[in-house]
Amino acid sequence: MERLACLAIGYVFGLFETSYIYGRLHGIDIRNYGSGNAGTTNMFRTMGKGAGVITFLGDAFKPIFAAVFTWLLFGRNHADIWPLLCLYTGAGAILGHNFPFYLGFRGGKGIAATGGTIMALNRPMCALAILTFAAGFFLTGYVSVGSLMVCVGFLIETVVFGQLGIFGMTQGHLYELYVVAAALAVLAFYQHRGNIDRLRKGEERKAGIFQKKEKK
Repeated sequence: MERLACLAIGYVFGLFETSYIYGRLHGIDIRNYGSGNAGTTNMFRTMGKGAGVITFLGDAFKPIFAAVFTWLLFGRNHADIWPLLCLYTGAGAILGHNFPFYLGFRGGKGIAATGGTIMALNRPMCALAILTFAAGFFLTGYVSVGSLMVCVGFLIETVVFGQLGIFGMTQGHLYELYVVAAALAVLAFYQHRGNIDRLRKGEERKAGIFQKKEKK
């Protein structure tokens, strides 16, 4: 029951579609510009660095605020499985961001929200995620590569940290944690399927977040 509640709470918080709301305040629907994605990279490309930073922060803090809310509801009574409930909450926020019902289920790709989920779960893992993204991005020049490396790295780190006893849960609960982390990694690859296809064809854009904003 608590798991479903955490997913639902996370989904509600995830519905705050930062790029869409920011774009509407400036008279546009961001989904009709650039890549058509309601996420950080498209905001950088379309509306500039300021809009991109605001979008990233808004999307990253959604799962953090959701985690605080679920901690107040369940954390003290379920401290033994809090990392698992936290990840369910983050998963809900990512789903709300990627598939907002009021936008026809057309949202973002969930990477900033994934970063916020990692931050809520474990701060050292968040630091590793930042380093992983930086390595992937600066070595290849592709935001998508850095983003996917974060998701793969998160899965690996979750398993390693879990087996080292850092999460303090039983092995059965750890296996469940790993399954949720793996599902989020699969979801990230699914959301980036277009990027992966362009990477395969050599058509993916490099360093898009640093390019001048586009006009339509």
